[in-house]
Amino acid sequence: MIFLSKHDPFYYGIMAIAFMLFLGAILALQMWTPVRSFSESENRVLEQRPTLTFQHMMTGHFTSQYERYVSDQFVLRDTWIEWKSGIERGIGKKESNGIYLGKQGYLIQKFNPPTNEELEEKAAALLAFAEDTPQLRKYAMLIPTAVSVFSNQLPDFVDNDDELAHIDQLSTRISPAITMIDVYPALFAKQEEYIYYRTDHHWTTKGAFYAYQELSQAMGWTPKQKADFNVRTVTEDFYGSLYSKSGYRHSSPDSIEIYELKEEEKYRIEYVDEHTTAESFYELSHLNKKDKYALFLGGNHSLIKITTGHQVNKKLLVVKDSYANSMIPFLTPHYGEIYVVDLRYYDEELTSLVKRHRIQDMLLLYNAVTFFEDPFVKKLAE
Repeated sequence: MIFLSKHDPFYYGIMAIAFMLFLGAILALQMWTPVRSFSESENRVLEQRPTLTFQHMMTGHFTSQYERYVSDQFVLRDTWIEWKSGIERGIGKKESNGIYLGKQGYLIQKFNPPTNEELEEKAAALLAFAEDTPQLRKYAMLIPTAVSVFSNQLPDFVDNDDELAHIDQLSTRISPAITMIDVYPALFAKQEEYIYYRTDHHWTTKGAFYAYQELSQAMGWTPKQKADFNVRTVTEDFYGSLYSKSGYRHSSPDSIEIYELKEEEKYRIEYVDEHTTAESFYELSHLNKKDKYALFLGGNHSLIKITTGHQVNKKLLVVKDSYANSMIPFLTPHYGEIYVVDLRYYDEELTSLVKRHRIQDMLLLYNAVTFFEDPFVKKLAE
């Protein structure tokens, strides 16, 4: 048997060739791996190859976008994340890929504070939309995430990066043109209850219900009470986006509940771009898939029109992220029609939609992390 000494030049040649072959294999796999538009494991839209323009080059946007594109589309990304988090957990690190390993098995998404410029751009977009729709009553609810409400579950010596302070800054900037609804006190009062999933970045249906009751007071409704609903657990085997994104594999699965009014209700739910309709807010077939949270409204869509059976001559526009999907069923007793828009997929002018359908009320409903990171919010100004 021949053993090579580390002082032998041939040894370094072999190592260099092996390393080049490894890099070549990675590059070959990268070239043959299709570009993904959505990560089911992380439950988010992935960065696509950016378009090179002179303006983007001068501002540096192209470089930052391209870095995100390479990171999101890297071959075997999910496997690398799992290996990395396993090593980090072994050396005692409590954060992986922007996810904290909290107490009692909670995985908690980190809040990345926006710059002053980014916050100002979001506020300016909201104010521009408000100016273009003077006849519309406008409300906004930015939902604090578990990093603020469950701050007692964070690892020691970790803070929440002032998520609440940034929500307050936005509220000050857009008031009184848009009424900001502060839901933090209502959620904090229920922090001992199961209002956020342990393995997913969303709130639970119970959390959405408590926020709905707070929303009702601000928007002038009489809210339904828990006794008005049949509450049932549809799965106890939900591993969410934080479980996949972090690579931590030692959390217990979550359960998902749905709330159905005891009074018989009829709805027509139209997924406009898909040209399909449904009569239930809950697509239970998604319980057989990885992203079980998508059972609410079948996931995210550009435009949904909901026609209720209530003789209420009021129309609501909801501009939202996926947090709203479990909230929307609670809103139906108070409106005859509800239009639901996800700006990540909606390409038409929002003001035209408002005028065309004579919508009276508008609710902006996002979690704080998504709102401050989502560039599509600025489409409100278009």
